[in-house]
Amino acid sequence: MHVPDGFLDAPTSLATGALAATTLTVAIRRVRDQHEEKAAPLAGLTAAFVFAVQMINFPVGIGTSGHLLGGALAAILVGPWTAILCMSVVLLVQALLFADGGLTALGTNITLMGVVTVLVGWGVARLVLRVLPRRPASAVPASFVAALVSVPAAALGFVGLYAIGGAADLSLGALAVSMVGWHLLIGLGEAVITAATVSAVIAVRPDLVFAARGLQPALELRGPGAPRRGPGALLPAPVAAPPASPRGSVRPVLLIGGAVALLLAGVVSVFASSSPDGLEHVAGEKGFLETARAHLLADLPLADYGKVGGIPVGLAGILGVVVTITIGWLLLRLVARRRTRPVAEPARSAERV
Repeated sequence: MHVPDGFLDAPTSLATGALAATTLTVAIRRVRDQHEEKAAPLAGLTAAFVFAVQMINFPVGIGTSGHLLGGALAAILVGPWTAILCMSVVLLVQALLFADGGLTALGTNITLMGVVTVLVGWGVARLVLRVLPRRPASAVPASFVAALVSVPAAALGFVGLYAIGGAADLSLGALAVSMVGWHLLIGLGEAVITAATVSAVIAVRPDLVFAARGLQPALELRGPGAPRRGPGALLPAPVAAPPASPRGSVRPVLLIGGAVALLLAGVVSVFASSSPDGLEHVAGEKGFLETARAHLLADLPLADYGKVGGIPVGLAGILGVVVTITIGWLLLRLVARRRTRPVAEPARSAERV
């Protein structure tokens, strides 16, 4: 769903760029307040995994494909504010290194895929978790619904932007129906991938899933000291479960997750569908595909994931995973290190006057 240059006019692109920059500033401040430096590798891995899975287009209809957007997945794994930074890193690497998504449309793509999908996905997941049993496994169905809703929400976001600054005159109702219809199908694929990924992490290290925090059920105390309700009945006294203790090093998770990302980008991506994705298909169907402008970096060797320079797509994917995980890790580590320092203790009264 990468928007190319030319689909939207300059004022709209500038506005989405300003919105993306403002949101990133807020995200950095929020992450700085709550983030721990040791969590930076997990954020880098999340960004790399999203990059790798986005390379794998899956068919959703005759002549149409889709790929993971990843906003809901990232939000559930590392939290919404960290997820916005992760998605922005992915989209920046794709635009600058692989000419995927326009440069003037970078703010638009961050807004749609890096902000809308994250915030909608996180909000839906929290709503679903309110009605499910309080246990870490509940994050799996919540992630399915969150991913399913987040994709058509981003599609509607594009329709809204096109209504403001679209380059062609067309029926917005027809555009909305077509965009939402195709992206509902893409959302189903995204929901399956997201739920499967969250389920795998929950099975191994539920403590590493941000959305699963605090989902341990309350303990019930039943004993002689508990209040009685009626003759011989003991009223359970719910007590909050103690926080989960750390379950060891995250290094195995990082190694396994990194290997999976490399496998997806280096091997599985070779078998990705070559059909146009949902947005490109709708643009061709509705007659505004020709308004797209060529990417300013379209002549780089890695453009179109190595096809321009004759580089195997698997090798380009591996390079992209390495670059993404490195930038993501460095960015989150830098943000964590710049947290506000605690206020210094007041001088002791015993000091000399």
